[in-house]
Amino acid sequence: MRGKLPFPQWILNTPIKVYRTELSDDGEAVEEIIFDGLACYDEKMRQKLDKERRLVTMSGKVIIKGDILPGELIEGFVQVGGAQRTIFSSSRPQNPDGSIFSTELELM
Repeated sequence: MRGKLPFPQWILNTPIKVYRTELSDDGEAVEEIIFDGLACYDEKMRQKLDKERRLVTMSGKVIIKGDILPGELIEGFVQVGGAQRTIFSSSRPQNPDGSIFSTELELM
């Protein structure tokens, strides 16, 4: 079976905005919106170890259909309702044919 898996549209029920932050030439943080739409937001608290082996509490996870920033690293924050959450990590699961199924962002 080589093809694309159907994405379950019914799970996309939370309006979110994803911002990418970069440093400008002056050293100031520049925010750029890279996604504004519906996503699946899970508020389950989790704990993970970061690269310095410290325990970090995750505040949730966001699943967005497709690839929101092809070929680039996603760093920044997500605005869910009135809350602003920092992106801890991102992943892009693939379909059997190699295309991107979704973008998953773990939030702090």
